[in-house]
Amino acid sequence: MDFYDTEDALGLAQRVKSGEVTAAELLDEAARRIAAVNPTINAVTVDGIDFGRKAIADGLPDGPFTGVPFLLKDLGAVCPGLPVTNGTRFNPPGEPPVDDEVVRRFKAAGLVIAGRTNSPEWGLTTTTEPVRNGPTLNPWNPDYSPGGSSGGAAAAIASGIVPAAHGSDGGGSIRVPASNCGLFGLKPSRGRVSSGPYSGDGWSGFATNGVLSRSVRDSAALLDILQGPAPGDPYGAPTRARPFLAEVGKSPGALKIAMTDQPFSGTAKNTLLSQNVEDAARLCETLGHKVVPFALDIDGEEFTNAVITIINVHTAAMVDWLEDLHGRKAGPDDLETCTLVFADMGRATTAVDFQNAIESLHALGRKIGQLFNDIDVILSPTQGIETPKLGVLDMMQPAENYLKPIAQSVGYTAFYNALGNPAMSVPLHWSADGLPQGTQFAAAYGNDALLFRLAAQLEEARPWAGKRPPIRA
Repeated sequence: MDFYDTEDALGLAQRVKSGEVTAAELLDEAARRIAAVNPTINAVTVDGIDFGRKAIADGLPDGPFTGVPFLLKDLGAVCPGLPVTNGTRFNPPGEPPVDDEVVRRFKAAGLVIAGRTNSPEWGLTTTTEPVRNGPTLNPWNPDYSPGGSSGGAAAAIASGIVPAAHGSDGGGSIRVPASNCGLFGLKPSRGRVSSGPYSGDGWSGFATNGVLSRSVRDSAALLDILQGPAPGDPYGAPTRARPFLAEVGKSPGALKIAMTDQPFSGTAKNTLLSQNVEDAARLCETLGHKVVPFALDIDGEEFTNAVITIINVHTAAMVDWLEDLHGRKAGPDDLETCTLVFADMGRATTAVDFQNAIESLHALGRKIGQLFNDIDVILSPTQGIETPKLGVLDMMQPAENYLKPIAQSVGYTAFYNALGNPAMSVPLHWSADGLPQGTQFAAAYGNDALLFRLAAQLEEARPWAGKRPPIRA
């Protein structure tokens, strides 16, 4: 089935629709590929092949992706019949009764869910090395991290198991693994995708569901099926003017792009990544865009402390909830070292400290919102460090050793989670030793469409779909 390697998800769906291949045959091919490559990279941690076969036997809905194998992240994305471990040894007992809204929408689009992809414990880091399920290896080089927290999804796509997969992003968790694995990944605007019915907004609005993919058009079409509020959502993003898929191939016009290589977290910049951004700027100029230097006047330490405060409080609330469910206190045999430390820090945070952190980020969001009156896009590296080796961001190390590299890793990405803007990682560069390195572009809140237009233009100018890692199915 050679076309499985060359088609994206929309292409596979078209072949099913034309009768050239069946959904069952595509699922069998995905199963073959999991068996071939997963023992090496450990990307798929929950087997859902039989779950997918039953969905096919019961009859798939007629949708834009009918018959295409698909993987859910092993974090949230509740789907009765397909267990979720959340990457932790301290998982809630029992099974929730109904699908998460995003899962319901994936199913309605005709996708065939074939399993779950590895995630770090509760999605708390930008690598994928949970104690419970073991590390996922980067198909480009197994000594390196695939990123996280959607690292299993990124490795599964890069290695050829599926063309696209579910991910989520609370501080860079779609964009960082997309960068590390040579994929396209877009974090939608806050409120674009529902978090219901089990959550109002994850991490005070930082976190959102989304996807990773090899093609821009797959990400656009998948966001089309995911976007829009569900009943009871606390808020929603501005309504799109037309389907996001219709934006792919549509000219973005001559954009004013602000370029920066200074991490928003106040951490040190990386010379090689700065060179990548300069190259991306030159590429954008050849496409007719105007690129101007950009230096954001913010207190990086204050911003980072506000983000850490909010995430720690949410971690404490989660751990308290789990302890209530299990009827006992969590210890080192239950949760990873850094998770326990963050929960303790969250419990020590006052309500006033928490509210002040939120207000400081809202003030920063208004400041950035004003900037987008004069510019269209902000260009930066995706990750603040070159692709790290496994172990650098492992949450079993002492927290004092972990905090510096994680702040560097999310030095560019977490900014847009905190503010709610859409942002994407585009695979424009590979290092001298063959590791992918993404470039980030962000737009004004609600303007996801502009990013898809620009991404498609970049994809045409510097194609990446044909680049495949050494470890592949």
